[in-house]
Amino acid sequence: MGHYATALSLIHNKLQQLQGIQVDIYTFNIAINYYCHLNRVDFGLSLLERGNTIRAVSLLRIMEEESCKPDTIVYTTIIDSLCKDRMVDDALKLFSKMDEKGIFPDVVTYTSLIHGLCNFGRWKEATGMFREMLDSGIAPNVHTYNVLLDACTKEGKMKEAEGVIQVMIQRGVDPNVVTYSTLMDGYCLQGQMDEAIRVLNNMVERGLHPNVFSYNILINGYCKKMKIDEAMGLKPDNGTFGAMLRGLFQTGRCGAAQKLFNDMQAAGIIPNSVTYGILLDGLCKNGHISEALSLFHMMESNSLHPDIVKYNILIDAFCKDKKLDTARALFSNLSSKGLQLDLKTYTSMIQGFCEEGLLLEAKELFVKMGHNGCLPNDVTYNTIIRGFIGQHKCYEALILVEEMVQRGFSADASNSSLIIDILSTKGQDPALQELIKKFIPKDSHGNARD
Repeated sequence: MGHYATALSLIHNKLQQLQGIQVDIYTFNIAINYYCHLNRVDFGLSLLERGNTIRAVSLLRIMEEESCKPDTIVYTTIIDSLCKDRMVDDALKLFSKMDEKGIFPDVVTYTSLIHGLCNFGRWKEATGMFREMLDSGIAPNVHTYNVLLDACTKEGKMKEAEGVIQVMIQRGVDPNVVTYSTLMDGYCLQGQMDEAIRVLNNMVERGLHPNVFSYNILINGYCKKMKIDEAMGLKPDNGTFGAMLRGLFQTGRCGAAQKLFNDMQAAGIIPNSVTYGILLDGLCKNGHISEALSLFHMMESNSLHPDIVKYNILIDAFCKDKKLDTARALFSNLSSKGLQLDLKTYTSMIQGFCEEGLLLEAKELFVKMGHNGCLPNDVTYNTIIRGFIGQHKCYEALILVEEMVQRGFSADASNSSLIIDILSTKGQDPALQELIKKFIPKDSHGNARD
């Protein structure tokens, strides 16, 4: 038997050590041949990652010579490699060869070809491939739709792009963050920022969280639009600046957000209550609580009276930062300001008390909120229950759990985890045993699961 292992080691060493020097096709044939002898075609395919399409052809030839029949995965990997190396026509020929050999393509095969065709602007062929895919009974996945969507938006075909999303939803494929971000990018490229914001809102309504890429798209779109508007003698408004500020904070660019806020005022645009709220929230969530408090006082000095939402932002931030005295001072001011405390206000303060171990104050406020007509929700219950469990006050926690269950709420995973943590120290506590029964999932017959 040939010294395949030695030869392969030399090839890998050469690849790692000699940057810029190409290993020839003969050398790669040795490596691929070795993998075929070992019946490890997957390792042979890994050599394609370096993007040399000649290896793809070589791999197929050697596999056939070695009676190592290529399957769908092999063909798809090579087709994808050819498409990425901009050899789409060769990929299409190989696709036809699959049919001749009775090897069936899958969703990845079709998606790779559609992507390759779209990258060359061959839209008609790409849609034809998509229809062929459907006719073959192969269901496109979210990546397939995203590829088509990306092609539509880059061509400015926004009507067709919206159609792609409608089709995928009708076929039971849920759009993801990439889907909506791509559509947003298309509208931004067209300068249709209102539509981009609509897409962002739709994304959030569907329970998806915009990522850094999503917000950068908006920021870039607004920056381009502002330049156009300025050239036309127009000025961006609070809505434009607000969206940009939100995007900058979401991407952690606090300095840029604060500079934009200053530039906005220098341009003669007076921030409204919504803009201040965005700035307050962004500063707090990025850990700049002192700056947020200064901004809050600036609002008051500018006769922009903060509402309960602004107070809640600060109270929550100071509680989480373990600065309970400041949070308590803000909380105490609410009545004198004529503001109605809401669920968020109470829950934030209860959480602050619990984290400082002030369970008596937490329980008093919990009772008081009910008397004031603000009924606790599942978050409030779980917050105070977590506080009592954390202090090993299992009996008090049990009473609250029973009350919570009676109101139709359920305990969350973090409380279950706390109970497990204290089992080792208070495993015989009857109240703890009762708590465990409450938290153990039940089957359809009401029995505890193993």
